[in-house]
Amino acid sequence: MNFGNVITAMVTPFGKDEKIDLNETARLVDYLLANGTDGLVIAGTTGESATLSFDEKIELMHHVVSVVNNRVPVLAGTGCNSTKSTVSLTKKAEEAGVDGIMLVTPYYNKPNQEGLYKHFTTIASETSLPIMLYNNPGRCSVNIEAETTIRLSFVKNIVSTKEASGNLEQVADIIEQKNDGFTVYSGDDGMTIPMMSIGADGVVSVASHIIGNEMNEMVQFYKSGNVQKAAALHRSLLPIMRGLFQAPSPAPLKKALLWKGINAGGVRLPLVSLSNEETMNLRLLLETKLRTNSKT
Repeated sequence: MNFGNVITAMVTPFGKDEKIDLNETARLVDYLLANGTDGLVIAGTTGESATLSFDEKIELMHHVVSVVNNRVPVLAGTGCNSTKSTVSLTKKAEEAGVDGIMLVTPYYNKPNQEGLYKHFTTIASETSLPIMLYNNPGRCSVNIEAETTIRLSFVKNIVSTKEASGNLEQVADIIEQKNDGFTVYSGDDGMTIPMMSIGADGVVSVASHIIGNEMNEMVQFYKSGNVQKAAALHRSLLPIMRGLFQAPSPAPLKKALLWKGINAGGVRLPLVSLSNEETMNLRLLLETKLRTNSKT
């Protein structure tokens, strides 16, 4: 299932009291949709899902669905390391009216491949929503191996995967053997064009908060056959992609959004805001690269 070229893994704006800022969330949604975003993932890693409560996630889903009003697909991150809890949150997401769910690999308890398969298929059997898998072994300490993803791609409502393994051989195997219509998205901005070169469909992006139009243009260049322009734009944007991860995400991203006029607030502990030096480095990088790109 195709959710668009560039899906933004959206931050969750917080107010000074660390409560979700619903007004700023609405402003952020409208800003993203006006700047290259084809779809949204909410309550994911970039949205600080690890520190959002169950009720906060439900509140966020209802609000974003209302603000988006069917303009783009909205996927909700409902995955956790408990299958039963994931099913419960997924049912609430369905009630909220989201267009699909994203399920991260269970973290910390390190299931084997059969455990992963049963985890995802159990959830799929409990919802009619389309499911995007999210493979992020760097955060979850377990990899969904190609054979497991391929097997899952034949489950009726498991329709896509966000691959953040960084393993192009694994991605190639998935794309070669997956079910027809099952889509593969890069889960890393810096791997977008390399993954598309072997058949991926687009990117679930963090950098699109700041360079959304450029990211979408890059993907469209590639899909239209203008590979050289896509590659050149990819190379020029890489420093920004890297700069937004110079400290644990989404702290750099929230700082950069503030300079874009979107006050997404701070991050919740155990994450911390950027140091003065990190802030200066990020500002210099963004000002330099965005000024350079505007001239090309």
